[in-house]
Formats: sequence, C-alpha cells, structure tokens
Amino acid sequence: MAPLLLYSRPGCCLCEGLEEKLRLLSPAPDLEVVNVDEDPALQARFGLEVPVLAWRSAQGERVLPRVPPRLVDTALLVWLRKNGFPG
Repeated sequence: MAPLLLYSRPGCCLCEGLEEKLRLLSPAPDLEVVNVDEDPALQARFGLEVPVLAWRSAQGERVLPRVPPRLVDTALLVWLRKNGFPG
C-alpha cells in the first residue's frame, strides 16, 4: 500500500480524530503523521488547513481534498480510492 501522509498539529481534535479513523481501517494504510508546526515551510503551506491528507507516488506528492468528517470504515476507504489513493 502506498504511504499516506497526514499533515497535522498537536492538540488538533480533527487531526486526532482522522488519525484514529485511518488507523482503524482494514487494511490500514501505511500512515505517516507529519507535524506541520515543526517545519516553517509546511506551516506556511497548510496554515490552519490541517488535517490534510496526501500520498507520495513516483510522480511526487498529491494532496487529497478535505476528508468529510463523518466518513468511517468502508466509506472512508471508498473515498480514499475515489480520490486517487492507490492503497
């Protein structure tokens, strides 16, 4: 499965909720949580937009649209695939 990036920040309840939903998926994606506050470039890029999902491929990084907060389980997997995530 391709690595999935979750751009996040500490104390962000939306970020924490999305991370939990992603970790509960079956099969669970290879998830890398990135704290945007640790990198000024990421802070400038994403600002208050977190949580942001992206994935890396041979062509580079692709940022996904904002995840609807009510998606869970199979619906979240379907949404990821519909938005191009190859996992």
